[in-house]
Amino acid sequence: MGGLKDELLKAIWHAFTALDLDHSGKVSKSQLKVLSHNLCTVLKVPHDPVALEEHFRDDDEGPVSNQGYMPYLNKFILEKVQDNFDKIEFNRMCWTLCVKKNLTKSPLLITEEDAFKVWVIFNFLSEDKYPLIIVPEEIEYLLKKLTEVMGGGWQQEQFEHYKINFDDSKDGLSVWELIELIGNGQFSKGMDRQTVSMAINEVFNELILDVLKQGYMMKKGHRRKNWTERWFVLKPNIISYYVSEDLKDKKGDILLDENCCVESLPDKDGKKCLFLIKCFDKTFEISASDKKKKQEWIQAIHSTIHLLKLGSPPPHKEARQRRKELRKKLLAEQEELERQMKELQAANENKQQELETVRKKLEEAASRAAEEEKKRLQTQVELQARFSTELEREKLIRQQMEEQVAQKSSELEQYLQRVRELEDMYLKLQEALEDERQARQDEETVRKLQARELRRSWRWQLVRPRAGRTKWPSMKD
Repeated sequence: MGGLKDELLKAIWHAFTALDLDHSGKVSKSQLKVLSHNLCTVLKVPHDPVALEEHFRDDDEGPVSNQGYMPYLNKFILEKVQDNFDKIEFNRMCWTLCVKKNLTKSPLLITEEDAFKVWVIFNFLSEDKYPLIIVPEEIEYLLKKLTEVMGGGWQQEQFEHYKINFDDSKDGLSVWELIELIGNGQFSKGMDRQTVSMAINEVFNELILDVLKQGYMMKKGHRRKNWTERWFVLKPNIISYYVSEDLKDKKGDILLDENCCVESLPDKDGKKCLFLIKCFDKTFEISASDKKKKQEWIQAIHSTIHLLKLGSPPPHKEARQRRKELRKKLLAEQEELERQMKELQAANENKQQELETVRKKLEEAASRAAEEEKKRLQTQVELQARFSTELEREKLIRQQMEEQVAQKSSELEQYLQRVRELEDMYLKLQEALEDERQARQDEETVRKLQARELRRSWRWQLVRPRAGRTKWPSMKD
């Protein structure tokens, strides 16, 4: 139900957007009532006018936005949808609401019916996000399929050139841009309008109507055993056959399940390229036009039965799902890479900030060091100047001291000379004194000798008067 709901929402989104005339994201309640009524009709959902009127009652102010419409759409329409409605009728109703407003007025190589089929294919291939776009990978897939059906060669270089000129501000094309791209014949050069229309129809049958294979073959009747040409259409769980390819006169169905099988038969009764489809209650004999067609049909029916056994979706839906999952995976990887890049960038920015902080600190340190070096040099210059001054002063002082020393030496020499002179004078004086002392001593000796002689003489004189008894005066006298 989730997949069906998502497919329905895409077409409804186009209708809602077309009703939003002023591009405000809102639609009037009267228009939403009509849209809801039409959706209930084509989707075969029981219409509940009471709930509709209750949800869009007149006392509500203003129009209803897409978000405001979604609760009603989910509860009263989409959740009640069964897979018993005509999908083409549903898509055509939504298409009718938006085609006149959006389809380009310039002449296109395709008809409006072809444009409608491209619109439905777009909804099938577009991304599950709004506003709806088809990404370049899906555009390439669709253009390749159209080219193959038309029998032309795929122009990869031209598409790569187209992608280079793609608007970088957008992730893909809108449905109307896609219709214009296919309709202007850029990738179908040389193909007439009918061929392009046939290709769109075949791709539409495969992708939208789940037609896996179709074509004319002969079928053997069950009652009269006669062989009749029929137009066979193979779908994921059924083979329908018609009188002709316009699909107006359906003659029967071959219901397929995991118990069916297909076998090749030898030629018999004038019929060639025979094969047999065995089902639970019936067996069908069919004759293809040639061996290649026979093998293609056997392979296609066998693949369909195999998918039924596996419970797998049709190949084109499975391929679409794989492409979406791959894109989702690549997107997740890209987001993870971007996240890692952001983390690395943040880490780098943090590291840059740290480095910037360190750089600033280093610059501050260098500035301080330069300032300190400047001060040191200035101090050194001052010290050197002071040293030079002190050195000059010391030289001057030393010169003065040397001069003083020289002067003192000269004075000392003079003093020493004077001392020597004084010593010589002293010696001379000593000699003179010694001579004087010796002279005095000699004089004293002479005097003593004279005194002695004198006393001796006195004594003599004193002895002579003894005869006359005259007294000699003593020495005390």
